[in-house]
Amino acid sequence: MNLKQLEAFIKVSDSKSFSKAAQELYLTQPTVSAHIQTLEKELKVRLFVRNTKTVKLSEDGKTLYQYATSDDRTGTGNPVNVFKSSRAERKMYYDQQHLRYRRSNILPDILVKFRERFPEEQFRIVESDSSTVIEQVASHLVDIGFSGTVIEKANCKYIPFYQDDLVVIMPNTKEYQKIVKEQKDLKWLEGEPLIMREEGSGTRKEAEKQLKKMGISLDDLNIVATIENPEAVKRSVKSGLGITIISRLAAADEIQSGEVLEFPFSQAGSGRNLNLVYNKNYKLPAAAEHVRELIIEKYELQKQSLQ
Repeated sequence: MNLKQLEAFIKVSDSKSFSKAAQELYLTQPTVSAHIQTLEKELKVRLFVRNTKTVKLSEDGKTLYQYATSDDRTGTGNPVNVFKSSRAERKMYYDQQHLRYRRSNILPDILVKFRERFPEEQFRIVESDSSTVIEQVASHLVDIGFSGTVIEKANCKYIPFYQDDLVVIMPNTKEYQKIVKEQKDLKWLEGEPLIMREEGSGTRKEAEKQLKKMGISLDDLNIVATIENPEAVKRSVKSGLGITIISRLAAADEIQSGEVLEFPFSQAGSGRNLNLVYNKNYKLPAAAEHVRELIIEKYELQKQSLQ
């Protein structure tokens, strides 16, 4: 590391732009990019999360920025050395004790097996929709994720391990009991208040795809609410706000208890896959690799084909 690289890092952080940083430093943009790439290679981390519109600091980038812009009271004289020491401790903590991952709206019971086999290890759960799950994995901000849909990313590896069906759930009333008993297709949906998941949800993407195959457009449906949290969706259905299309696995408890009624949505053999997704460009830490191996074992997947 040299001061030019660190200065370039600070300028990009402050301006949130490689081109603006280059102008302020009187350098070319490729030179600034090269400084950042060299710094990332030395530290073995990703410092920025970039897309076509924005540049923002990753979690490791935020840590380095804190050391680089504060008074150095450690006696090392080098904020990068302080960062390396701190990150080594934090990485060891996650590798040995914590599993970081994002999930969609399904938490498979594989985590129970994980806990039984590795009782000293802990995992941290962050919930989001499938699009965010995949973006976080692709950006290497989390180690592994669970997603109900597949979005093609060059660095993402998907392992389908469980097939789940979508169902329509509704309040357990006489009116809906009659629909469940008498209706044979889903045309009746067009007259009902419908609660949908948010745009990035894997459940919504799959529902839209299957509705299109049935000749039903979202424009034909009476969508009364869009709700992000699946638990809030189920509570809304039970309270009578409307009906919804949801994963059978996610609504299993409410269906079994009789709190809601179900009507088949997925056509035979057209359920969606639940996928484990990870970034194939990075070696998985020990805890995440344990989860991957347990999924392969539990669901009797052919390990050779997953390499």
